[in-house]
Amino acid sequence: MQIRQDIEKLEKEKLSPEATLSSESRGRVREEPQCPFRTVFQRDRDRIIHSKAFRRLKHKTQVFIAPEGDHYRTRLTHTLEVSQIARTIARALRLNEDLTEAIALGHDLGHTPFGHAGEMALAELLPSGFRHNEQSLRVVERLENGKGLNLTWEVRDGILKHTGKELPLTLEGQVVRIADRFAYINHDIDDALRAGIISNEFLPAEEMKFLGNNYSERLNTMICDLIENSRGQRIIKMSTELAEVMQRLREFMFENVYIGSEAKTEEKKVKGVIKQLYFYLQENSHFIPEEYRAHEPDLQLAIADYIAGMTDRFIIKKYTEFFVPRPWNL
Repeated sequence: MQIRQDIEKLEKEKLSPEATLSSESRGRVREEPQCPFRTVFQRDRDRIIHSKAFRRLKHKTQVFIAPEGDHYRTRLTHTLEVSQIARTIARALRLNEDLTEAIALGHDLGHTPFGHAGEMALAELLPSGFRHNEQSLRVVERLENGKGLNLTWEVRDGILKHTGKELPLTLEGQVVRIADRFAYINHDIDDALRAGIISNEFLPAEEMKFLGNNYSERLNTMICDLIENSRGQRIIKMSTELAEVMQRLREFMFENVYIGSEAKTEEKKVKGVIKQLYFYLQENSHFIPEEYRAHEPDLQLAIADYIAGMTDRFIIKKYTEFFVPRPWNL
C-alpha cells in the first residue's frame, strides 16, 4: 500500500517551499512503524482527537463560568474555531494543513477548569508556577495514557509555543499562534454581546470601523490581512495597523470583559475552590488517582496534574464531596 507515500509526494509537489513536509519530520521520541495510509501529522491529529484530554475540553470554561445558555463557547468550541481559522490560513499559504490542524487541536489540552482563573490559581500555588501551554505539552508527552501520545517534534513545538515569548519554529505553528488570538478576541466579543455585558454601541468605534460591523466581517478582515502579509515570507505576521488594532481591542476586552465585568465576579470563588482542594489533597494524597501518582513522584506536581485535568463540573463534584456535609438519614 503506497497511499502515505503518494500523499508525501503530493506535499513536495504542491506545498510552498516554506511548508513543513511530513516526510521530513524530526520524528518522535519513541520510534514506531509508519502508517501505510496516513502521514505522521495526520496520525498526530487523530491521536489528539481520540484522547481523553480532548474530550474533557467540552466541559471546561472558555471565559464565562457555567453560563446559562447553549451558545456560549467552551474550551472545546474555542479549539475547533482555532482549528478552522488556522486551516483556512494554512491552505491559502500552501502550508501543511495536517500539521496546522494537529497543533490547533492540541494547543489547549492542558488548560485548567474555570479558564484563566483556574490557571492563575495553580500558578500562585506551585513554586515553579503554572502555564497552560507547558501543561498541554506535559499532557501529550507524559499524562495521556500514562505515557503520552508520542507526537512528532513539530506538533509538540507548536503546542508549547502557541503562547509566550518564543515563536514556533514552523510556519504552521506560527499560524496557530495567531489564529488562537483571532479566535478568542472575536468569539469573546460575540459571547460578551450575547450576555449583555457590552453592547455594539459600546465597542470601540475606530477598531470596529477598521475590522467590520459583525463577527464574520471582523474575522474575515483579520484572516485576509494575515494571508496578505505572510504570503511568500518566512514568518507569519499581521500588518502593523492590524497588530495595533488587535492590541487596543485586547486592552478593551481586559478592561470591560476579562477583568471588569459581572461575568468575573465568581472568579474569587473559583480560586478558593482550587486552592482548598489543592491543600486538602496535600494532606490526603490517597485521594489522588494512581495514574497521576505512578508517573510523578513530586506530590505538588501530581496534584496540579490532577486538578488541571478536571472539568468544571468534576472539580465542583470533588469539592462538594470533600467539603460539603451530606445529610444523615436515620
